[in-house]
Amino acid sequence: MSAEAESATLPAGVKPTPAGSLRERKKERTRKTIRTEAFRLFREQGYSETTVEQIAAAADVSPSTFFRYFPSKEEVALADDLDPLMIAAIERQPPELSVLAAFRQATFEAFDALPPAEMAFEKQRVELIYSVPELRGAMAREMERGIDLIAQLAAQRTGRSPDEFEVRCFAGALTGAMTAFIHSYPFSPEHILRVVEFLEGGMQL
Repeated sequence: MSAEAESATLPAGVKPTPAGSLRERKKERTRKTIRTEAFRLFREQGYSETTVEQIAAAADVSPSTFFRYFPSKEEVALADDLDPLMIAAIERQPPELSVLAAFRQATFEAFDALPPAEMAFEKQRVELIYSVPELRGAMAREMERGIDLIAQLAAQRTGRSPDEFEVRCFAGALTGAMTAFIHSYPFSPEHILRVVEFLEGGMQL
């Protein structure tokens, strides 16, 4: 994947950069602090009642610094830090695997590499999104982004175009299935794998 394509698929505030530089580690710490303080305030006083100014003050940054990392309060909640991990894991899978098999194996690898604290944060983030009406509405846009991302990855593995009918249908089915289970079941790698296995088995009921 080109640097431009990688940048287009990463979460808000995350850019492809040389690993390990002091400047980039500092930027990542600041971004993480903003999100940590934002979610603390969301828990304590509610999402709608929390302002960007309050988040910035809690993170000890200015509002203008906040907006350098996140374009809006909404994006603090919606930004998916699992995306770059999943993209990298999928791209590592051997070419002989089907797209679903590669996705399944990448799920094992990505979640296995996720520290428990970050897994707990992701669960909290997903629960917040589906409990706040204005964030649930924003998920329609995120679903479109998810379809585009999966179509791009599927096309890359199969040598097809991400705009092909079958590729778009595949991406829509996988994205829709992932979205549907979250309404009734906890967000977890086990449920993600169950979705993949269900689709791979032909969705037999």
